[in-house]
Amino acid sequence: MAVGATATKLLPSAAAAARRPSMLHLAAVAVLCSLSYLLGIWHHGGFSAGPAAGDSSSSVSIATAVSCATPAPTTASSSPPAGPLDFAAHHTAEGVEAEGALRHRNYEACPAKYSEYTPCEDVERSLRFPRDRLVYRERHCPAAGERLRCLVPAPKGYRNPFPWPASRDVAWFANVPHKELSVEKAVQNWIRVDGDKFRFPGGGTMFPRGAGAYIDDIGKLIPLHDGSIRTALDTGCGVASWGAYLLSRNILAMSFAPRDSHEAQVQFALERGVPAMIGVLASNQLTYPARSFDMAHCSRCLIPWQLYDGLYLIEVDRILRPGGYWILSGPPINWKKHWKGWDRTKEDLDAEQKAIEAVARSLCWKKIKEEGDIAIWQKPTNHIHCKAIHKVIKSPPFCSNKNPDAAWYDKMEACITPLPEVSDLKEVAGGSLKKWPERLTAVPPRIASGSIEGVTEEMFVEDTELWKKRVGHYKSVIAQLGQKGRYRNLLDMNAKFGGFAAALVNDPLWVMNMVPTVGNSTTLGVIYERGLIGSYQDWCEGMSTYPRTYDLIHADTVFTLYNGRCEAENILLEMDRILRPEGTVIIRDDVDLLVKIKSMADGMRWNSQIVDHEDGPLVREKLLLVVKTYWTLDGSEQ
Repeated sequence: MAVGATATKLLPSAAAAARRPSMLHLAAVAVLCSLSYLLGIWHHGGFSAGPAAGDSSSSVSIATAVSCATPAPTTASSSPPAGPLDFAAHHTAEGVEAEGALRHRNYEACPAKYSEYTPCEDVERSLRFPRDRLVYRERHCPAAGERLRCLVPAPKGYRNPFPWPASRDVAWFANVPHKELSVEKAVQNWIRVDGDKFRFPGGGTMFPRGAGAYIDDIGKLIPLHDGSIRTALDTGCGVASWGAYLLSRNILAMSFAPRDSHEAQVQFALERGVPAMIGVLASNQLTYPARSFDMAHCSRCLIPWQLYDGLYLIEVDRILRPGGYWILSGPPINWKKHWKGWDRTKEDLDAEQKAIEAVARSLCWKKIKEEGDIAIWQKPTNHIHCKAIHKVIKSPPFCSNKNPDAAWYDKMEACITPLPEVSDLKEVAGGSLKKWPERLTAVPPRIASGSIEGVTEEMFVEDTELWKKRVGHYKSVIAQLGQKGRYRNLLDMNAKFGGFAAALVNDPLWVMNMVPTVGNSTTLGVIYERGLIGSYQDWCEGMSTYPRTYDLIHADTVFTLYNGRCEAENILLEMDRILRPEGTVIIRDDVDLLVKIKSMADGMRWNSQIVDHEDGPLVREKLLLVVKTYWTLDGSEQ
């Protein structure tokens, strides 16, 4: 009985002892789960969206991260820095040696020969295509098996470009190490080498007194100062001095030139902080919708306007707004004065000018003035008279059954793009625009007329206000975005109505608004009606620009848009190619997709952090903030 009693008393103690390890295990699991949860929040930026504006006390310096003599190895899934990202530029003075400083990543650096790689305008690939009409200088993108899967390097000694407006006149030689133009165009005052810098005196072949004086001469002939002219196109732009000097007059120019014997002319323009893209008038239409530009310009651009049934002038007519101007200087204008210097006969130049005049008349353009070296024509504000004339003179005909805004690998045709119908001779086809800056926020005519399916005036107004709020949030998490001079060249990969650019219009920067061809591409016309600039783009392909073009890239739901269309890796590698060292990326998308994107981005020498939506942590859409680390080719690679 005593034994039994003893055994009975031991049972509760034994049960307690048996329970004790289980409770300890549960407690341990709970602690681990809590730590895991908290770590996850920290990993995705949930604790803090970043420092308040002007507070950089807790920033982790990227310069330090990439200049350590013995950096810690980093994998693609490594955690972000212990604190907010550092968006400041650190390499604006002496070049920083990067050898031994690069952390081990999944993506290797491309060989040195690719430091100026332009995938769709590759010089070697272009030789496979016809020379006729410069077709070989158009976009010819690599096949899937030819794509580079490495990081395009910056040249040794690369430095952040000078801030605007100093950058208009000076650039670092190490960033674009080409002396060809400074020799070839020495007497024309385009560019000159000054030690470790390039200087841009503002000269041009047809404006020896400088771009500013040349623009003043144009301003005596057409209204450049009252806000009626805002968007301009410079064909064969050289180093884009015309566009650079228009900016102080509140005129925004899209400058383009081919990648040709004038090595790196567009690259110089971009280093100067001037909007530009690689492009050529050959067989494809320019990548802009109809009725985009208030003014187009050619200063000795060497485009044969009179050839191919006037095809190139017909294309300019397509993209000019009703009432828009075309400016021509250089051959054959004022040939009686210049024919000897141009090394051409009087008869040849006279015949060329008469042929250009004939094409302009066939488009119903009116010649405004020819004074000195400048001639200017004006497109009609509607086609009432023009259609009446073409009942008799049928060449060129009006296009039929053709989308006037389609311009992504669409071929040029020798037909006039008809303007929208009007009921009165004084009415502006497609609707008149407000003067700048009112046109930025006024409802664009394409929306007011109901031309864009599913888009109302209310939606446009709401979108404008939404982007003011979003850009305000961006400036709260990226303090440098509110600091003048840190960012100059910006890219919006999915611009929609241009709200992102509109919200930044008072800052000393410009935005290239890209409208993906896979979405509602009709909105690019709205962007131009607002007085902004941009282009069509398929992000499954490379962009027509040089490496290291942009200080900041904005990608709003780009990866959702292209999900299942092409590899996200290819889009990220293209973003890295065109982003400057220490540049910033803002990716806005669904959180699940952002986690996948971050895992790839962390293998590209990018520092990244996921932060909350402007409406708080409960919104599935988040922001992935990225800073590209500074690195260059080392001596052996160079």
